[in-house]
Amino acid sequence: MTQIAISGAGVDFGATTIFNDITFTVARGERWGIIGRNGTGKTTLLALITATLAPTRGQVTRSASLRVSLLEQHRDFGGAVNVWEAAAGPFAHLLELEQSLADQANRLGELGERCTPEMLARYDRDLARFERDGGYTFAPRVDAVLHGLGFDPQAARTLPIATLSGGERGRVGLARQLVSPADVILLDEPTNHLDLETTAWLEEYLRTTSETVLLISHDRAFLANVVDHVLHFENGSATAYVGGYEAFIAQRDEKRLTQQRAYDKQRRTIDQEADYIRRNIAGQNSKQAKGRRKRLERLPRLSAPPEDDGAMSIRFTPNERGGDQVVIADRATIAVGDPPAAGGSRRQQVVGATPGSARVLISDFTGTVRRGDRLGVVGPNGSGKSTMLRTMLGEHPPAAGEIRIGGSISVSYYRQDLAQVPLDRTLYDVIADLRPTWERGQIQGHLGRFGFSGDEVLRQAKTLSGGERARVALAMMMLSGANLLVFDEPTNHLDVESIEALEDAVERYDGTVMLVSHDRALLRALTTRVWVLHDRHITDFDGGFGEWEVVSEERAHAARVQAEEEEGLRRVREKQRVQRRDDGDRGKRDALRRASREVERTEEEVASLERRIGELTGRLGDPDLYTRSGGGEQAVRLGTELDDAKRDLERALAAWERATEAADALTRG
Repeated sequence: MTQIAISGAGVDFGATTIFNDITFTVARGERWGIIGRNGTGKTTLLALITATLAPTRGQVTRSASLRVSLLEQHRDFGGAVNVWEAAAGPFAHLLELEQSLADQANRLGELGERCTPEMLARYDRDLARFERDGGYTFAPRVDAVLHGLGFDPQAARTLPIATLSGGERGRVGLARQLVSPADVILLDEPTNHLDLETTAWLEEYLRTTSETVLLISHDRAFLANVVDHVLHFENGSATAYVGGYEAFIAQRDEKRLTQQRAYDKQRRTIDQEADYIRRNIAGQNSKQAKGRRKRLERLPRLSAPPEDDGAMSIRFTPNERGGDQVVIADRATIAVGDPPAAGGSRRQQVVGATPGSARVLISDFTGTVRRGDRLGVVGPNGSGKSTMLRTMLGEHPPAAGEIRIGGSISVSYYRQDLAQVPLDRTLYDVIADLRPTWERGQIQGHLGRFGFSGDEVLRQAKTLSGGERARVALAMMMLSGANLLVFDEPTNHLDVESIEALEDAVERYDGTVMLVSHDRALLRALTTRVWVLHDRHITDFDGGFGEWEVVSEERAHAARVQAEEEEGLRRVREKQRVQRRDDGDRGKRDALRRASREVERTEEEVASLERRIGELTGRLGDPDLYTRSGGGEQAVRLGTELDDAKRDLERALAAWERATEAADALTRG
């Protein structure tokens, strides 16, 4: 079933055309990846789908009653005070209704029999609406999503939203979006500020959700693991591709190759025809030449495949070789401020922290970065990756030990917050400050390598978007001549094409690189070593990130197998224990039945002997016995039988007592 249909859509902002002639349809359950360079109109397309913007041309059609939710890059949580309220924002009406029901219940309890029928009717209506709208089910959903994105759901109910960092606010915004009741989920760069663990959780969530998903992302590994359709923005429009991200790459390359071949063939034909016309227009074949000229003028011209003229042209070149030991850590301990309150996210909790003490991020680490290493630094958000870089560069003091830059090492640092770009300067001035001897043409040419041309070089940095500031930061790094490049999440604001250009530049760089990133494709392509931050420690893995992923998966698989084996053994032991208990219970029940039967048997024997004794006593007490012939002998015999019966009765009574005691003991046990 088609949920969204876009036909020939185009958008203009004033005299600027954002895009033209976009046509594609979205069916229920599809997962679309929307990719393209920054500024090509990806976010504008989402505005068309949500109907917050109307197309200048074409049509956007949505199925009736379609519910669409949008995760924007800039999050607004309204009047939410704590994290849980912010995440549960789509259910604010239910939270208000829940509070109203509580107030009504208190009021009804106070009034007792004085409650009016109208008050009772209102309470019944509100309670029915609360239940109908999911009032009893939304809270577990919010808790599950918060947990998946790294928050303690219980602590989130008291953790103030105002105390969160930018990355944490991003995760809360994502949680808010995922819990929202919707048929179509629109996500704009959802993996920004997520670590590897929460990114993996989000991938699994989106793969298994029944909702339709359209997401803008620059994370190539994330796209490859989630989407089954791709919409690629380029050359002022967008093209739809069926299949995942890797299938899109193959189809796009094949399309460009075919387009290039057709373009080249037509160019050769045009050149041949133009040559013929030029040679014969004034000769005896003038009539044929004029006819060919008319046909050539009417010939529809094919377009060349789009070139990567907007992609960055980066080259990092170190001015000097530098020492063999680039970074040295000697029993370094890194800590910050006070530990988080009990309401902090689970990735902020640090073992060993106490109220009023420093929060230890890294404890007693010793290690070395060697010349030529391309070191990936990975770990959960809040584990201390950025703080370690700042400590290494002397911007943050270590709590103990030392971590420092080696001799003859010059550093260029790409900060996650892009603070290295002076906001009060024009782009031209930023480069001129770094190269005061350059002429205007050289400065403009350098900025042109990063996509800034014409009057754009006179823009102040504070007017730039995040992606544009990221390109300026890279333009500054390129001029540093450093032999150690330090990157802290460089892909957060870059599009796929720019990431690939950065990847190629680092690959060619003849120096040392430290890379903090959650971009798995970039880490796989570049790293030769990995530092893994976890539980206040750093594991130094001597291999690339791809190898570390394999080893981690093998370890995780081994752990799962061991856990499954232990669970299996636990179940076997439990079954054996239950079996033994059942066997014991069965034996006890059998013994109790035997004891009960023995009590019954001895009781019957005692009763029988008592009757026999009564009979013998009665016969011996009969006066006629002694007057009959042989009565004396018979009396002697009856007396002997009576003595025997009395002895048997004593034995039977003793047996009955033993049987009764045994039965009582089994009953009590």
